Formats: sequence, structure tokens, C-alpha cells
Amino acid sequence: MDLDYVAIIGACVWAIILLLPWRPWTTSEALDAPADLSGADLGDITVLIPARNEASVIKTTLEGLTAQGGDLLIVLVDDRSTDGTALAAESVGLKHLRILTGEPSPEGWSGKLWALEQGLPHVHTRWILLLDADIRLEPGILRALRSKMEKEDLHLASIMAALRMTGFWERAFMPAFIYFFKMLYPFRLSNSTSLWVAAAAGGCILLKKEALTGSGGFEAVRNELIDDCTLARQIKKWGGRTWIGLSHSVLSLRAYENVEGIWNMVARTAFYQLRHSTLLLFLCTLTMIMVFWIPVAGLLVPSTLSRLLSGGALGAMVVSYLPTLMYYRRSWGWAILLPLIATCYLAMTWTSAIRFWQGKGSTWKGRSYGSRMGSGT
Repeated sequence: MDLDYVAIIGACVWAIILLLPWRPWTTSEALDAPADLSGADLGDITVLIPARNEASVIKTTLEGLTAQGGDLLIVLVDDRSTDGTALAAESVGLKHLRILTGEPSPEGWSGKLWALEQGLPHVHTRWILLLDADIRLEPGILRALRSKMEKEDLHLASIMAALRMTGFWERAFMPAFIYFFKMLYPFRLSNSTSLWVAAAAGGCILLKKEALTGSGGFEAVRNELIDDCTLARQIKKWGGRTWIGLSHSVLSLRAYENVEGIWNMVARTAFYQLRHSTLLLFLCTLTMIMVFWIPVAGLLVPSTLSRLLSGGALGAMVVSYLPTLMYYRRSWGWAILLPLIATCYLAMTWTSAIRFWQGKGSTWKGRSYGSRMGSGT
């Protein structure tokens, strides 16, 4: 009978997830480039690109901006690259491109935010597009994003880039990355006026300059590892409105050809998302076991009720993952492997915690950030 109770709990959890009014598992919050690609004046937008060792992709990124049309202004901050990023950017020959040589980041600043801070004084337009150096924009998406912001009176809008899903490990883990991100930061709640949830995708953020400066600027989030979501929360606290959505028109060029790269990418910030709390880590572990593995175990017990409830829970799990797989045109078969994929993400989170406890902090682009980074100290 005890096993029946556990199976009931597992089935109820998945039923609740599917019935939540904000439907975190759907892909309804999305924006793509319009079919009509007629020219638009983009002279009121300045693109800020922080770039560190991105010579292999920066040309593609800049060519994507050129395809947007208009008199788009671009400020690229070369964050002390050693691979010729600045020379690669210059070779594109863009008329409105300004390349700045970044200075060493002061204590308490992340490299990306310090690069953005150095570029900000060179922005004299109403709109600012914060764009990672490994993001390619499809023609028309920037105009569509600005139009959405004007129509809905938004102060910040960001797009979750379509991650590369070419190799086996990318196909296995990247759709799940989006799925879990949306579970953790439900887009519908984030897009509401509620201050409880605020999310942004740092690869592509369009915002009003007045909202950025009025809410405290980059300095207010200078020591945050998850700077994009913190920036969105900062804008909402200031009184602004934010929006985040998916897109097929914003493409990540970042390649993860082995599981180690994906593992380190997640482990860099996973324990930070749990506020470096051991209690939250154990609660997260218990929840993942309850949600993903109790239904699997329930299929193996002799109780007919447990098997039926567990089968229903696993069916709900598959249903919740299908919209993400379908959006990115992935096989539905990956949904069956979600318990195993979720276990890997849990292991990545434990890796993040262990590194924090060892005082290793986070490493990105050849830089190490101490374990106290993001604590405000």
C-alpha cells in the first residue's frame, strides 16, 4: 500500500504540472522573423557585442546584423581576445561598426558585464541590443522584436536562441536545457507584471536605454553570474515590463561537440541558481527522484494500481516534453529518455555544488570567478 501512495504522489505531481495555468511546458511564447522582409530604418538601435576569443564566429554574427537592413549601429567590445577577434570583425568591412579594445575587468565585475559597461557610453540611441558574439540573427527578426516592444509597451524583450542540435550530445541535452529553463522560469509568469519570476536570455536582449540606465545599469548587476535574469528582475522592479520567448530566427553558433562542454556549461551556474543552498540542493534532488524515477520504479512493482498510476505519470511526462521537441523538430523518442537526461542534469548540478564547496567557483572563456561571485561581496 505504501508503494501505491508513492505512485499517487508521482502521478499527482505530473497532473499538476500539466494543469498549471501558466503552462510552463508549452512553446506559445515565441517570435519569428516576418515573411515580409521590406526594409526598415534601424538607426535608432545600437548593438552592443561583448566578444572574447570569437574569431571563428564573429563574421557570421556581423553578417546577420547586416542582413537586418537599415542604418544599424554596432559597438563591439573586444574583451582582450588572443585569437584575432577584432581583426576578423574588421575584415567584414561594416560602415557603422566601432571596435573598442577592452580594459582589464575590475574586482567584482564579470568579464561580459564589464565589456558591456565599457561600450555603454558609446550608445546614443533609444534602443540597445545586447547580442552575444556567437548569435546569428535571421533577416527581419530585429524589426519584429522592436515592433513587438512598441506595440506592447515593453522595456526589455529577449529571445532564447535556438541552440545548435547537430551532434548526438547536443540533440540529447539541448532541448532539455530549454525545457528545464522554462520549468524554472515559466515564460508566461515572467512576461506578467509579477515580480516573483523574471527571466531573460542573455544572448539576445533588446531594451530601452532609459530602462537600463534608470534601473541602475550594468553596475547594479556587475557581480551576477546569471546576469540576464537579474537584469530582467532589475527592470521589473524599476517598473518596466519584460518579455521572453523562443525563436527559430535567433540562432546560437556555439558548438558543444562532447558531453564535457555541455556539462561544464550547466555546472557553471547550476548551484548558483539554488542560491548556493545545500538544503535546496537536497530538495531539488528529492524532487527529481520523485518526478522522474518514482514513476519508472512504479512500473516494476506487483501492484496493479501502482503500475497504472506510474504509467499515467510517465505519459504526462512525455506529453509535457513533446511541445519542446516538436518546436525544435526533434524526434519524440527523446521524451522516453527524459528520466535519464534529467538525472544527468541533476549530476551536473551536484558537480556545480562540489566545485563551489571546493572553492573553485566558475570558469568561462579562460577566466575563473571565485565561489563568492554573485554574493554581492
